[in-house]
Amino acid sequence: MPISFRSHRYRSACGRLELFARIYDVANRGDKPPLLLMHGLTRNSADFEPLVEHLAPHYRLVVPDQRGRGLSDYDSDPANYRPDIYAADMFALLDGLGVGRAGLVGTSMGGLIAMVMAVMQPDRVTSIVLNDVGPQIEAAGLARIQGYVGPMQDAASWDEAAARCAAVNAEALPDLGPQDWLSFARRTCQKTPEGSIRFAYDPAIATSTQGEQPATLPPDLWPLWDALAEMPVLVLRGGHSDLLAAATVTEMGRRHSGPFTACEVPGRGHAPILDEPAALMALEPFLQTWAV
Repeated sequence: MPISFRSHRYRSACGRLELFARIYDVANRGDKPPLLLMHGLTRNSADFEPLVEHLAPHYRLVVPDQRGRGLSDYDSDPANYRPDIYAADMFALLDGLGVGRAGLVGTSMGGLIAMVMAVMQPDRVTSIVLNDVGPQIEAAGLARIQGYVGPMQDAASWDEAAARCAAVNAEALPDLGPQDWLSFARRTCQKTPEGSIRFAYDPAIATSTQGEQPATLPPDLWPLWDALAEMPVLVLRGGHSDLLAAATVTEMGRRHSGPFTACEVPGRGHAPILDEPAALMALEPFLQTWAV
C-alpha cells in the first residue's frame, strides 16, 4: 500500500505557473530539516515512490513535479526548462512551506538542480545526494537521452506504455519484470482525458537537451562542483551508467575537501531507482549523519 501524501500547490518563482508537490508528513520530525527529492528530466514526483517507502517513516519529505512535468503547469517558453530556473522554483516551494534548510536528493537533472541550489544559497542546504550525475556528463548518455525525449504518439493501454518504458530503460534496469515495468509506467506516465496514456512531461523539454553542449547547461560544470567543496555529499552511480563515468566520481572525490561518500550500485545503468540494497546501505547512514 503506497504511503499517503498531502498535495501542495504553489506558485513558481516567476509567478506565472502553478506547480505541484507531494508532502509526506508521516514522520514526526519536529523542527528538523526535511528532505527535498528532485526527479530527472522526463520523470515526476511519483518516481520516488519506491524510495519514499524507506524514508517517509524517518523524514518529512517534499517531492515536487518540476515545471513541465506531472501535475505542474507546462511553461509556454521552453527556454525556461533549465536548472537555474528549477532551482529558483525549489526555493519558492521551500519558502512557501516555511522551510529554512533541507537535505537535497537529486536524480540526474535533479542532482544538477541540487548543485545549483547549494551554490545559490549554501546556508539552506544540509547535504546533497547525487543519483548518477556529476559535473561531467558523458556524451554517450546524453546522446541516448536525446534519442528518446520529445514528442511521441500516445500509448493505447498501460501494457503498451509499460513496453515503451522497458524499451527505453531495460538496459539500465535489466532485472525488472513485466509487473515492475507496469509499475514503472504508472509512475512515469499519465492517462489523458481521452483515455490514452502518455509520458507525464511537456515534449518541449527536448529543447533543453539538444546539441553536443545543451544551451541550458554551462559548458564547464566543474567550477559548480568546486564551489561545493565543504558540502556533505553522497554520490550514487549505476554500475554500468553511460552518463556518469567512474573516473568522474573519483575526480569528484579528489577535489572535494568536505565529507564525501561514493557508492556504485551494481546491475544498474542510468539511473538507480534508489530502493536497491546497495543504494539504501549508502543512503541511510549518510542521511542519518548529515541530513540534520
